[in-house]
Amino acid sequence: MNNLTELEVENLRHLIGEHSLITKKLEFYAQNCQDPELQSIFQRDAQAAKENQQQLLTFL
Repeated sequence: MNNLTELEVENLRHLIGEHSLITKKLEFYAQNCQDPELQSIFQRDAQAAKENQQQLLTFL
């Protein structure tokens, strides 16, 4: 995918940054959550956001 336009690269970087922020917030919520079921959901979703971020990085 070396033929990305400048706008596409900028959009990818924005999406990658947003996934990073989402990951950090969900990890924070999981660490501060008292409900084990909800904590598990936050952890699972944080992992999914991190995986999505890594996948997006492959396009750069």
